[in-house]
Amino acid sequence: MAWTLISFVAFTVLVAVISYFKTKGDDQTTAEGYFLAGRGLPGVVIAGSLLLTNLSAEQLVGSNGQSWLVGMSPMAFEIVAAPCLIALALFAAPRYLKSGITTIPQLIGMRYDRSTKLCFSILYIGLALVVQIPVVLYSGSLVFENIFGISKLLGISKFQSVVILCIAISVIGSIYAIFGGLKAVAVSDTVNGVGLLIGGLMIPFLALHVLGKTADGGSIIEGWKYLVANHSAQLNSIAPIESSAPSVPWPTVFTGLLFLGFQSWCTNQAYIQRVLAAKNLKEAQKGALFCAILKIIGFMYLALPGVIAFALFKLNGTDISMMDDAYPQLIMQVVPMPVMGFFAAVMFGAILSSFNSFLNSINTMFVLDIYKEFMNKDATETQMVGAGKKVGILFAVITTCVGPLVYFFPGGLRTFLDSLVMLVALPVLSAVFGGFFFKYLPKYTAKLILVFHIVFYGGFLLISPNYSLFGGGEGTIHYLYAVLVLWPIELLIMYLLNRNNKNKNGEQAWVQESTGAVDMTPWKYRKVVAILVLIIVALVYAAFSPLGVGSWAYSQPF
Repeated sequence: MAWTLISFVAFTVLVAVISYFKTKGDDQTTAEGYFLAGRGLPGVVIAGSLLLTNLSAEQLVGSNGQSWLVGMSPMAFEIVAAPCLIALALFAAPRYLKSGITTIPQLIGMRYDRSTKLCFSILYIGLALVVQIPVVLYSGSLVFENIFGISKLLGISKFQSVVILCIAISVIGSIYAIFGGLKAVAVSDTVNGVGLLIGGLMIPFLALHVLGKTADGGSIIEGWKYLVANHSAQLNSIAPIESSAPSVPWPTVFTGLLFLGFQSWCTNQAYIQRVLAAKNLKEAQKGALFCAILKIIGFMYLALPGVIAFALFKLNGTDISMMDDAYPQLIMQVVPMPVMGFFAAVMFGAILSSFNSFLNSINTMFVLDIYKEFMNKDATETQMVGAGKKVGILFAVITTCVGPLVYFFPGGLRTFLDSLVMLVALPVLSAVFGGFFFKYLPKYTAKLILVFHIVFYGGFLLISPNYSLFGGGEGTIHYLYAVLVLWPIELLIMYLLNRNNKNKNGEQAWVQESTGAVDMTPWKYRKVVAILVLIIVALVYAAFSPLGVGSWAYSQPF
């Protein structure tokens, strides 16, 4: 136990020390220096920060729990992120950096009007405060409690442990996000990212070693052979058309899921703020494409361990009733105690990263899109930075108070709350991408799409239609089918509005102006790397299919 604690503290302190020295001499007195790291982030830091912003401890547990339950199809969330990051590098990033924007609502305001900008800013911040950040806090705290048993160590209740962990995450994360600015967040993400790759990738190898040893006294290779020979159905990533969540039906992989990926990786403020802070377009494209490569291998620690857990638990008789218990139980069985402290630090870093990234992004939106625009138009650089720190503390307190309360929500309600984010997220994608595609859109377009999406997507969530309505099975229709249908319809509506407005006399096409904020010379290897990434994506899917190690006898939830 002593070594576990020492290694945990050592790695956590190491991240803080590196972050401090890397940001020690930076100018944090200007809005650009504080919110965009002085537009000086290199590609490696962008890649690491993108990866850690996306990944949380809850995702490690949840994704592996899903693959324990239904097999490898949930790995699609990792693999499909790669082509979305290509879209970020080749399409979105050049346009964002050309405009010199700091936030996505700022771009929406440029393309439409100030009221639309205010509307999306308020919705973004509100959802982050009451849904996204509290869920990150609660889920991360619960994961940490389930794996490392903090309540037993301290002799307190599980809820008390969650409260303490929420406060600890909030305080430490706020130090990075509020007092260190974006660069401190990005640097800490990069260091934690290295730890995550080491800690996360060691789990499948440790688990295969234990599986091989349990099966026939062998090692990693024997463990893999046993897995392929006895559980090929779980290794198949191609889920049937009528699959329900958490499976990912194969028709939605490069349709509905891809649309969601565009939203996350190309228009989510918490993610793209790192790209907006790039020192130039070349580094932005490097960062996005490097992250694409990292996301492809993400299935190794976000999906494969769950399948190995399925096989190991079948073999040694471990009884698991809930999918979220699978990964914690696997960790306790395969991670040696001397390594547990390092793994705990990696998990803690993943939780911190998601928290401080979301907090930093809503601070930025509030100050630049609301405070500067509507509350204090004459605010100086110093006043904006000061306002950012004050509101950051307020936001941190609010989310810390809300986070532990999620403990009392029923599981279904918590899932529903989390899905509320998509009520705003997809209309943002339509507003941004549609705004680039169609040059003659009326100013009210984004608000119309927002209302349309809330009505129809919200209705879908509330009704939860069944496949049997269309002569299929009894499972609930996957929400990705709703996304598959709605986004093309929303783009069609924008196309019709654009064509109608274009025919009006005197209507001028929208022209994106260049601010010259950064050097716009693209990375010369961007297309080569993009093609390589797509080839790897195809190979990974082929490997985990009936053409590779998978079986046509696809596993169903049981």
